[in-house]
Amino acid sequence: MTKARIYWLCQMLGWGFYGFIQIFFYAMAERFDFIQAIGILYQVIYFIATTHLLRGLVVKLEWLNLRLPYLIPRLLLATLALSGLNYVYLLIIDFFTNTVSSTDLMLFTAMINTVIYWVIYFIWCLFYFAFHYVQRYNKSLKAETAAREVELSNLKAQLNPHFIFNALNSIRALVDENPRKSKEAITQLSHILRNSLISDRKKLIPFMEELKTVMDYLALESIRYEERLTTSFAIDDNSGKFHIPPLMLQTLVENGIKHGISNLKHGGEISITTTVRRKQLHLQIRNTGQLSKDRDVTDGFGLANTQKRLRLIFGDLAKFEIKNEDKSTVLTSIILPIKVGSKIELDE
Repeated sequence: MTKARIYWLCQMLGWGFYGFIQIFFYAMAERFDFIQAIGILYQVIYFIATTHLLRGLVVKLEWLNLRLPYLIPRLLLATLALSGLNYVYLLIIDFFTNTVSSTDLMLFTAMINTVIYWVIYFIWCLFYFAFHYVQRYNKSLKAETAAREVELSNLKAQLNPHFIFNALNSIRALVDENPRKSKEAITQLSHILRNSLISDRKKLIPFMEELKTVMDYLALESIRYEERLTTSFAIDDNSGKFHIPPLMLQTLVENGIKHGISNLKHGGEISITTTVRRKQLHLQIRNTGQLSKDRDVTDGFGLANTQKRLRLIFGDLAKFEIKNEDKSTVLTSIILPIKVGSKIELDE
């Protein structure tokens, strides 16, 4: 069931129950008649309409992203205004149904009724915000679970004996031939291992931090593949404003090498390009090779988990695509919004 359907179902059931309680008390007091029924119906419709209006205000002004010290005063003022309007609305109904009395026009009566409706509106706000906070918490838990799954997969791939053996074997060959380069390679390997071990504590990391890890990884792979692997980078200066899931970029680069370049006799090239447009990071990874028509593109290393993490963290604001750009190149494209804390910024 979609969130919109859940919202309207709760609106109808909640305010319908409120109307039933009103009818019950009027019946107990033996004051219930057709006119009272019409009045309660109008009141229920008014509550549904005004709370829906309040919901629109909350969404438009992004009150769901506010902290409680800033949120509560806004809610108190908004619900107080609706409560006062509600009392005026009921007076109008009473006027047209000839049930208005002098007591209804007294200031004390107006204040008491306004406070009562104020409490009702505020209870509605508590339910509405509680639902969204619980949903956001569950969404955060799912994102963390998915992140841990893909991070564990990356750790397994990066820390397995085969990977370490190849890296150390390449470094050993350099020790006598090029001691300085071998020292750099050891430093690069340590960076990769350290970042892999600490990444499970973060949901998002700065893009440039991830890029540095990928550059270290490609430098090590260049030792292994020698002239069979070439790399190129075209990074927008504004890319540093963005955060991405840890090891996401390395997963995609490693996928390109494993399923593309390593299978080619003459090797190929890995290129990483970023551009920033309308507060969005456009990330493109190209690798020499071809996607097999017999294999689902999500079967590659970590691709399914990458898509899932992006969806859980950014929702529909993140885009992911992998395809054959031409007869010799595979293109992986990702579009990400700016995410500051719990708020996603995007130009309208």
